[in-house]
Amino acid sequence: MIHRPQQAAALIIASAFMFALTGATVKAASAALPYTEVVFFRSALGLIALSPWLMRGGLQGLTTAAPGLHLFRGLSGVAAMYCFFFALGHLELATAVLLNYSAPLFIPFIAAIWLGEPVPRRLRWAIPIGFVGIALILKPGLFLPTGGGRLNLAALIGVAAGMLAAVSFVTIRRLHHSEPTTRIVFYFGVISTIISAVPLVWTWRTPDPALWGLLAGMGASATGGQLLLTRAYALAPAAQVGPFTYSVVLFSAALGWAWWEEVPGPWAVLGTLLVVVAGVLAIQHRRPSGASA
Repeated sequence: MIHRPQQAAALIIASAFMFALTGATVKAASAALPYTEVVFFRSALGLIALSPWLMRGGLQGLTTAAPGLHLFRGLSGVAAMYCFFFALGHLELATAVLLNYSAPLFIPFIAAIWLGEPVPRRLRWAIPIGFVGIALILKPGLFLPTGGGRLNLAALIGVAAGMLAAVSFVTIRRLHHSEPTTRIVFYFGVISTIISAVPLVWTWRTPDPALWGLLAGMGASATGGQLLLTRAYALAPAAQVGPFTYSVVLFSAALGWAWWEEVPGPWAVLGTLLVVVAGVLAIQHRRPSGASA
């Protein structure tokens, strides 16, 4: 199996920027459209954006020997998307994105149980550091009933998005035993588009002309992020490079400040630094014995 952790980390960071941009466009679009409709447009337009790669490989490249895994990846992925988009509509951009990207903290446990990937020693230190960082960014008491019941629900749904995303990411790792990147992204696009089309029967609202450009950008950035992320997990174990997805918090904080003038407090800044440290510790763990220096 290919093992290129440095290249995988670079791809993860690039995908994080794309997903931060996607989150910003989703948050902007959700102010004018139901979030269920935004999920559909993200899936459908993302699938359209993927069409150039599909044409290059031809229909014969879409034949799969793992339809069940594709379906499982699609169901877990679209469920994570619904939770994430709901959180984006009710929380600050960086907070909602961070909750969704708590997935790397769950990935090592899922990968260890399902794929038998050992958790590196350094990662055992990185995971608690990452959880502390998340706690600081979320601020103490966010999940306590203090009169803000709606915020409480949105935060819990955001955590659910992270857990479901972790399941989806590990499924990608399993699919790469037999499936190429483009095929995995294609089937996710098809499955998520079909599923997300169902609620449109009772939630459809025709977008204003100005929204179409925003929706198109959302689909293109989401597809680009998916391609980069899927390729990254083909190059290194999920437990090793997953923490680098936390760089999305930095990109999201910058976009949140530029778009909505959201300014993180000192606890959020400290928490973000701890999360970055967790990612560095994870990627610098000792190479397997026998590896070249």
